[in-house]
Amino acid sequence: ESRLDKGKGPVATILIKKGTLRTGDNFICGSFGGKVRALFNDRGEKVESAGPSLPVEVSGMPEVPQAGDIFQVVSDERTVKEIASKRQLLKREKNLREVRHLTLADLHTQIQEGKIKELPVIIKGDVHGSVEALSDSLKQLISDKVRLRIIHAGTGVVKESDVMLAAASNAIILGFHVKANPRSLELAEVEKVDIHFYNIIYEAISEVKKALEGLLEPEYKRIILGQAEVRQVFRVSKKWTIAGSYVTEGKIVRNCKVKIGRAHV
Repeated sequence: ESRLDKGKGPVATILIKKGTLRTGDNFICGSFGGKVRALFNDRGEKVESAGPSLPVEVSGMPEVPQAGDIFQVVSDERTVKEIASKRQLLKREKNLREVRHLTLADLHTQIQEGKIKELPVIIKGDVHGSVEALSDSLKQLISDKVRLRIIHAGTGVVKESDVMLAAASNAIILGFHVKANPRSLELAEVEKVDIHFYNIIYEAISEVKKALEGLLEPEYKRIILGQAEVRQVFRVSKKWTIAGSYVTEGKIVRNCKVKIGRAHV
């Protein structure tokens, strides 16, 4: 299993088959590499090493790996970069074979006009269990005019690579219990990629189903004027709290609406 932990960042639970894994080891996992920052046993205790047949949680992943990826320790950092670079190139070539553009809002119209026969979707979730559940539910939305095709499903925030894949494949991105970093949102705006976020699986399924049937209601779009980082909190009364903030992007306008959340990992 793998997930995005708010405190540790991307982590993966692995079962060691051969050899001993130690803190500080260089590794390659899937299409990326890194260095083991910390190891935790099944009781959540920090350990320095783990041997064969032992499950252990690994911290130090640059991104959330796919369940089933092979985790291998390599000799040095240079080898990690070479292998990761080759695998990422192969993955990119595989994902960018088809180039076409689409939104849920105009999906039914394009179906009626016979312009599309399938709906490409990219799914990002907080844990693999949620991603699989959403994927399985969406696959049941079979229509006689269009079929749903999941071109990528993974965990973690929506990244720039997800947006680029969606742009190249004319796909729609569905996020479940995750967000997108500011750069990804900017890129999505430029590439005209349609991104939707949900906290309930039923809402995602219902909206896609309505889009297929042409019953989707008008979408209200949130325009981000700027972003700020809260540096210090001042409590002036039981009712009011002042957030001493540093503007990192754009501008903050008086009386505008705000949304507060934890920083993206």
